[in-house]
Amino acid sequence: MIKNVIFDFGCVLVYWSQHNLYDTHFGSKEKTDWFVDNICTWEWNNQTDLGKSFAESVAEKVAEYPEWETEIRMYWERWEDMLNGEVPGMKEWICELKNAGYKVYGLSNWSHETFPMIKDKYEAFSMMDGIVMSGEELIAKPDLRIYKILLERYGLKAEECVFIDDRKENIIAGEQVGIRGIIFEDCEQVKQAFHVLNQKSNEY
Repeated sequence: MIKNVIFDFGCVLVYWSQHNLYDTHFGSKEKTDWFVDNICTWEWNNQTDLGKSFAESVAEKVAEYPEWETEIRMYWERWEDMLNGEVPGMKEWICELKNAGYKVYGLSNWSHETFPMIKDKYEAFSMMDGIVMSGEELIAKPDLRIYKILLERYGLKAEECVFIDDRKENIIAGEQVGIRGIIFEDCEQVKQAFHVLNQKSNEY
């Protein structure tokens, strides 16, 4: 029986993308793609998700690419501009889940410096019964240890949990510790997938 629903945050509960900041600055999506692929890369961003400070990360990157200093510093100074509101329907669905007796938790790769900046601005975050954040644990998905931290910290049984994330590798990792998963596309899709999974769970 499913008792707990675990949510990723970025692109599941709130929209986050470098394009929200840089497309206007550069004047095109393609230039943003190049910048993310070559300068402020995903690998570089992930260091802050693992607890590295933005001050240190930015300083190192500016030293490496001084000609891109303005754009690199924007990544920290205008970080909130990468957010683009709540994913439609998700806050309401969390309310439905809680009213139906489910517990809801957050498991997100997110910097310990940036999450506090927006935590109180989105109601969905305040609805969580518990949150495990990579930047605080110094461990990030899909490392199996961070899933185990969530389960142990809140006394959850893996077989009673469903994990919703927009990245397949994170779902696979959760399944390896016994947590069933749903790859997120949009609210209606994930609600339907949850309904089907819940029905199957109740058959056993």
